[in-house]
Amino acid sequence: MNFLEILVKKGLITRYQVDEIITRSTKEEKTIEEILGILGIEDRVILDAKSEYFAVPKKEINYEDVPIEIIKKIPEETARLYQMIAFGLSDDGILEVGMINPRDIEAQNVLQFITAKTGTPYRIYILTEYGYQKLMEKYRGLSGEVEDALEEYVNIDAPVDSIASGGIRGSQEGERIAEDAPITKMVATIIRHAVQEGASDIHIEHTGELVRVRFRLDGILSTYLELPKNTHSAIVARIKIMTKTMKLDERRRPQDGRFPAIIDDRKIDFRVSVMPTFFGEKVVIRVLDSQRGIKKLDELGLTQDQNEMIREAIARPHGLILITGPTGSGKTTTLYSMLEIVDRETKNVVSLEDPIEYQFPGVNQSQVHAEIGYTFANGLRSIVRQDPDVILVGEIRDKETAGLAIQAALTGHLVFATLHTNSSLGIIPRLVDMGVDPYLIAPTLILGVAQRLVRKIAPGAAVESQNQASIKKMMEEQFADLPEEYRSKINFDRPIYDVQPTADAPNGLQGRLAVMEMFKVDNEIERIILEEPTEQKIYEAARKKGMITLKDSGFLKGLEGEIPFSEINLL
Repeated sequence: MNFLEILVKKGLITRYQVDEIITRSTKEEKTIEEILGILGIEDRVILDAKSEYFAVPKKEINYEDVPIEIIKKIPEETARLYQMIAFGLSDDGILEVGMINPRDIEAQNVLQFITAKTGTPYRIYILTEYGYQKLMEKYRGLSGEVEDALEEYVNIDAPVDSIASGGIRGSQEGERIAEDAPITKMVATIIRHAVQEGASDIHIEHTGELVRVRFRLDGILSTYLELPKNTHSAIVARIKIMTKTMKLDERRRPQDGRFPAIIDDRKIDFRVSVMPTFFGEKVVIRVLDSQRGIKKLDELGLTQDQNEMIREAIARPHGLILITGPTGSGKTTTLYSMLEIVDRETKNVVSLEDPIEYQFPGVNQSQVHAEIGYTFANGLRSIVRQDPDVILVGEIRDKETAGLAIQAALTGHLVFATLHTNSSLGIIPRLVDMGVDPYLIAPTLILGVAQRLVRKIAPGAAVESQNQASIKKMMEEQFADLPEEYRSKINFDRPIYDVQPTADAPNGLQGRLAVMEMFKVDNEIERIILEEPTEQKIYEAARKKGMITLKDSGFLKGLEGEIPFSEINLL
C-alpha cells in the first residue's frame, strides 16, 4: 500500500488510475507526485494523503517567509542528498524539519547527527516534492544564481566581461556582446562555484534534452546544474572567447586552450578542452589552483621511509626518477613537490610539460606543441643544450623520448619524469618494451614510484568497521611475505574504519591523499635488470628490503584512521 490508496479511499482517483499513474511514472521517468500534479491533484491534497499514510504531521508553510538562517541549519548538499530541509523554529526552540520520505532511516540518522552537534531538538514533518523544491530554492546557491542570469534583462550598453560581477575578473576588459551577457554571467557563476567547492574539473555537456554541468570533487563527478538545451552553443562560445585562441566557427575538431581569472582575490588558471560529440561540443575545464596544486613533500602523506628515499634520490647529482600512475592520480603534484626541495637558486631547473599546469617559481617551464613539431623528444634535445642541472619531463610516451631521458641521466643530469604503468615494478619492463636497452636502464634509474589518490575520512565520520576479523585476515595475507624485521615495526592491533554521514560530508569522505609504493635501484636490482627484468624478480628483491606496495600503503593509512576500508579495497 502507498499513499495513492488514501486518495482512492477519498474518491479523488480511481483504483484503475493507480495502475495508470504507476505505469506513466515509469514510462515518462517522472515521480508519482509529478504525475498526480499533471492529473490536476492539488499539492495540499497530496500533502494530506502523505501525512495520513506516513502518520507524520503536516504544517502549512509560507515558503516566502522562511528565513535563510533556518534553511541553512541543514547544509545544502545534505538537504539535496537526503531530501529533507529545515523550515522553522518553534517558540520552544524545536527545529522543524520537512522530509519527502520520513521513513528514510539514513536521513533520520544524518538529521540526528546534525542536531546533536548543537543540542537542538527537532520535529519531523511531511513534505510534498513541490514543497521541498520551493524550500530548496531558498538556498540560492549555484542554481539560484544561474536562474537569475537566465532571467536577467541586459542593457545593450552594459560591459559583458561581467565575470567580475561574480568575484571573478577576466582578461577581456571592455568587451561588449550585450546579447550574451546573461550567458557570460552564467559561465562566471559556474566557474566561481567550482573553485569555491574545490572542484578539480568542470564538465559541460549536451545530453540531447538539456545541458548538464558536473563538478569533479575528490575524484568523483557529480551533477551540480541542469540548464535548458538552447543555452549550450552560447555557453561553449563564451568559454572559447575567454581562451582567446579557440575558433568559434570550428565545431568538428577538438580544440584546447586556457585562460586566467582572479577569483576571491587569487589568480586561478583554467585549462580548456573542447571535443565534438553527437549532440554538440563537450567542454571540460581543468581548475589549476596553484595554492592547492603545489604542495610540500611533507604534505603528501608519505611514510618516513618513503620521504627519506625521495630526498636521498633528489640529492643525487644525476640519474632518473620515474613516477607512474593513471591520469588524475596526482603525478604532477608529486613532481612539483620534488622540485620544491631542489635548490633552484644555484641549479638550472628546466621542465618540458604538456600542458604547463602550474607556474613554478625558479623553474624554466616549456610547453610542447606537437602540431608545430615541438614534441617531448625535440624539446629534450633543446633542453640539454641549455646547460640544465635538473630536467622535468612531463611524460615519457615513446621510445625516442625514453632514450633521450636516459641519455640525459647518463650525461650528468637529474631527470624527473612520468610513465604510464600499473605499478612501480612495471617501470623497467615498460622501458624495455619501449626499446630501451637494459644496460642503459641499470646505471641511470635510481627510484621508481607508483601512486594513487584515495579519499580521506571526514572529521567526525569514522566508525569502526564491523568486519574487523576478516580485515585482519586480509592484512595478514597482504603482509605475509614482508620480512619480519619490517613487519614487526607495524602495529596491527588497531581498528580499520568505515564511515558514517556527517553534516558537512554526506558520504563521510572529504579530501584526498596519495598512497605510494616505491623502490630504489641498488646493486641487486641492477643485476636483475641486466639478467631478467621481470616484475616478479624485481618485486622479490625489493620486498626483501622492505618495499611497501600500494595495497600495503592503503592498509597502513587505514590503521592510522586516515582512509576507510572501502578505499583500501579499491587499490
